[in-house]
Amino acid sequence: MKSVPLKAFPRTQTRRGQVKQLRSSGRVPATIYGRQAKPQNLEISGREISDLIHHHLSENLLVDLSIENDARAKRLALVQEVQHHPIDGKVLHVDFHEVAENEKVTVQVPVETIGEAAGVKNSGGVLEHVLFKLKVRCLPKDLPEQITVDVTALEINKTIHIGEITAPAGVEIIGNKKLPVVSVTPPRAEEEVAPTAEAKAAGDVEMTKEKKEDGTEGEAKAGEKAPAKAEAKAEKGAEKKAEAKPEAKAEKKK
Repeated sequence: MKSVPLKAFPRTQTRRGQVKQLRSSGRVPATIYGRQAKPQNLEISGREISDLIHHHLSENLLVDLSIENDARAKRLALVQEVQHHPIDGKVLHVDFHEVAENEKVTVQVPVETIGEAAGVKNSGGVLEHVLFKLKVRCLPKDLPEQITVDVTALEINKTIHIGEITAPAGVEIIGNKKLPVVSVTPPRAEEEVAPTAEAKAAGDVEMTKEKKEDGTEGEAKAGEKAPAKAEAKAEKGAEKKAEAKPEAKAEKKK
């Protein structure tokens, strides 16, 4: 990966109000870490770092930091972390991880597929991307922007694993060699599942609910079962009343 130049300045403003004022002036607070030197507070141009981040294809950005009044002319560093404003997306803070040109680094690199899988093209399969990033180890100059995987020959029910991926020159892919990265699965059949009797009955009841004129909620006729029950209760009550009345009269005559 080719490094890009970036100008930085030592920063003494560390209080909250001072940092806010710094951002208002178009500067972004930053910090550089590394084994060769103690952490150092920096400030960089907000517009410059935003342009570098947005126009860079890879998530990994390698920069040549030129720090004003620093003992070393340039310091090679990876952009470790970027904090953005949750609303407008402006860069709020940047962490740099200093690296050495002759020492290998371990970072996560995105995985991109190229070509159209045979299982998708000829059999209607579905391409499933299982791993979107791979951990690699290499020198900073050999750091790839991404790992490309050619899926053209991938048939249905076939998988490409980590151990089957060819890494770029000078790059070592780290991880379980048997882990799947990309696979082609059979087409998903659109099966229409018939509703069960219970579900259908429940659905019928829900569909027949209606509002009464007085505003109360009741159930409409569902196969005349509800009215039949009501009529049965009414007839039973009437029979009881009819039986009770003669007995009452008889007792009165006595």
